[in-house]
Amino acid sequence: MDTAFLQALLGVDILSVTPLRGGDIANAFKVLSPSNAYFVKTASFPNALEMLEAEAVGLQHIRDTNTIQVPKVQQVSFSNTTAYLVMDYVAPKSPEQKDMVRFGKAMAQLHSATFEKVFGFPMDNYIGRLAQSNTKHHNWTDFYLHERILPQLKMAVDTHLFPVGAIPTTDRMEKVCSGLFGRVTASLLHGDLWSGNYLISSNGIPYLIDPAVYYGHNEMDLAMTRLFGGFSASFYDAYHDIVPPHPNQSDLTALYQLYYLLVHLNLFGTSYLPGVQRIVTRYFG
Repeated sequence: MDTAFLQALLGVDILSVTPLRGGDIANAFKVLSPSNAYFVKTASFPNALEMLEAEAVGLQHIRDTNTIQVPKVQQVSFSNTTAYLVMDYVAPKSPEQKDMVRFGKAMAQLHSATFEKVFGFPMDNYIGRLAQSNTKHHNWTDFYLHERILPQLKMAVDTHLFPVGAIPTTDRMEKVCSGLFGRVTASLLHGDLWSGNYLISSNGIPYLIDPAVYYGHNEMDLAMTRLFGGFSASFYDAYHDIVPPHPNQSDLTALYQLYYLLVHLNLFGTSYLPGVQRIVTRYFG
């Protein structure tokens, strides 16, 4: 990190810079000034600035709903070969049951207060370091297949991670999905809601971080929460007190997890292939 650049960017003196545990993509730091604490992400790959700008847009879009908190974005900038995303630092704590109740209610409020007539988003963004197309569709099945599943399947085939002959026909996928999805309303989604992408602040307020936002089916966010062990029962109970579960929720959880498993297949390799194949065979075989 270029401390002199950061001081000039923020217009403050930097007292300390502490590395934090980050994800697989960016470096993370806690930065202290005399009057504030900041969370700073840095990344140096070719499209890093574009990725961090998209993250900042997503955070602001969630913030504008006034339903759930996100860290306030201070700056997005670039120096030499490094992109910077600067946010206010939110001190985290271990979640208690009451915190997860509050989190579940806040997510339900986000999904309930942000209905749109079309699926997608005004700009494309990223999930992890993979590009995520948000081209708008009026039909959820069309959006899910053509902007989520088929691009990931093509990527997996192109990199020899998935056999081309195992890809179901588009007609077959459309028939199965439209039958199970039914009528869907577009809600603003976090887009990548696993346990590493939220935090509970020291005063018990839930925050969303690292979004991959778009307007889609609320069950997408819930499916991702369940992919790696799930959140606490109190989260789901509080959520469903406001937003009832879809009648086909169990099937939708599997079908929506297919997208996230394909993303992990393309990011991390063949250990995720069996999970992908099980869902493809179960629903489209």
